[in-house]
Amino acid sequence: MFTTDRAFAGFSVDDIEAARHFYGDVLGLDVSDNVMGFLELHLDSGADMLVYAKPNHTPASYTILNFPVRDIDAAVDDLNARGVVTKIYGDDEFPSDSRGIVRATDRGPDIAWFRDPAGNVLAVYEDDELEDADRED
Repeated sequence: MFTTDRAFAGFSVDDIEAARHFYGDVLGLDVSDNVMGFLELHLDSGADMLVYAKPNHTPASYTILNFPVRDIDAAVDDLNARGVVTKIYGDDEFPSDSRGIVRATDRGPDIAWFRDPAGNVLAVYEDDELEDADRED
């Protein structure tokens, strides 16, 4: 019978070892190998994502993973210090500051995109609900 209780998302890369280093060492995610030789990213939210090598990999044309943060400026500074480039789009496509932060518009929050070694797009965005949750604690 079809159930949804163990569903997970996945995406491809062209180099598993480069992905392991980027997601585990650079971003600091919990990364493990599964029995099929794929990587599993274990997110603090409780979600898992499957990362698999694909010889004819083409980077996703959309954002595959979003990281909500309390302070976009601090998060981008931290990513840049780790060697992650956050200005990946031209200003004609997404007008941004010199670090790649697109400031809030009627279409969304302050956000910055970056790429993994396989060219997939990820993002950090400022989430005001995180600050509200901190005040409630």
